[in-house]
Amino acid sequence: MTLIKMYPTMLERFIRYAKINTRSDLKSTSIPTTKSQWEFLEMLRDELVGYGFTKVELDPEDSYLVALLPSNLTEESTAPAIGFIAHVDTADFNAENINPQIHENYNGEDVLLNAQKNLVMTVSEFPNLKNYIGETLITTDGTTLLGADDKAGLVSVLEACLYLMAHPEIPHGDIWLAFGPDEEIGKGAHRFKADRMPAKFAYTLDSGVVGKLEYETFNAARAVVTIHGTSVHPGQAKDVMVNALAEAAKLFAHMPVDEVPERTSGYEGYFMLSKQSGDIGKVELEYIIRDHSMEKFEERKAQFQQIVDAQNATYDVPRIECTIYDEYYNMYEILKDDMTSVEVAIEAYKECGITPDIQPFRGGTDGCIITYKGIPTPNLFTGAENLHGQYEFVTLESMQKASDVVLKIIKLVQNKKVG
Repeated sequence: MTLIKMYPTMLERFIRYAKINTRSDLKSTSIPTTKSQWEFLEMLRDELVGYGFTKVELDPEDSYLVALLPSNLTEESTAPAIGFIAHVDTADFNAENINPQIHENYNGEDVLLNAQKNLVMTVSEFPNLKNYIGETLITTDGTTLLGADDKAGLVSVLEACLYLMAHPEIPHGDIWLAFGPDEEIGKGAHRFKADRMPAKFAYTLDSGVVGKLEYETFNAARAVVTIHGTSVHPGQAKDVMVNALAEAAKLFAHMPVDEVPERTSGYEGYFMLSKQSGDIGKVELEYIIRDHSMEKFEERKAQFQQIVDAQNATYDVPRIECTIYDEYYNMYEILKDDMTSVEVAIEAYKECGITPDIQPFRGGTDGCIITYKGIPTPNLFTGAENLHGQYEFVTLESMQKASDVVLKIIKLVQNKKVG
């Protein structure tokens, strides 16, 4: 059976979903942080009900849409419930008037995104395009992001489930779906009520290139720093002015010079100045702190505080306020005690003819947080590349491969390779 026949609505669905602006907003305090996300989830809820999913619920408290594809097994034949998760929001980049471009049978050459604006995605800058010759390439028009992160994951999960619904002769246990908001700003999964999805384990579909499989992530913290200066006229500044901008530069200079993202890889952690604003009188900064090792993570947070304390000691009165808070933890610390979800995913990849690309992920996923809520949740690929910008793309074939993996995981679980 060809992939097109298996997933006949995949292309249309992805284009339709991608066109809807669901960008999240870090500054917002509402749940979800943007009205457009809620409206998208309401639309999706109605679609799931129409398709015949059961226990479809959109909870305003966590803004997660949860649904069940119920088991079709007899009482004598059982399989553990599993789940699949995707997020509906898109990243901090223009998402107004998204106009996806479809390039059928892509020829491996430069891609004209927008003739009017002369915007081109070149192979010289993005040689990864060569990996998709002959496939149906979906790009932006060069003025927005595409939203394949994570609507490609959402679509792949949904299309796989629709295939099962169209083929009731295929046995499967309970399949739970959870689609949530605000992943891109790190808020959504923290609110998720995990008891709404009673699964033995689950998977997020939120990685990139086909073959990616992630179950080791960073431990993450954020340091929010305020430096209070004394602003006076420069003509009267001697022995009076304290330039908060200069003090912020001193703080940065005290950070380990080689322990930054641009100079680290693999399991190496880092400090990164991610945001800074202000003037002579006051500067506000944010640093992110990352490490795979929990021991080193705790040492990094202590080191950061020590640097702040040492600089504060140079003033007549403390001028630096610092709050460090944890954001998420390395899911491997939980998964290592039961690697079933990972082992099933690896086997599914191999049976689909996909070589697993397993590397320590230098970031985090919703799966990190949900794993610590009691549902082991490694991260699968979506096939999308160049995420969060105007050169984002995905191919139809990559999304189909993600759906194939979802179906294979379900089959492996049903075949009692999982207890």
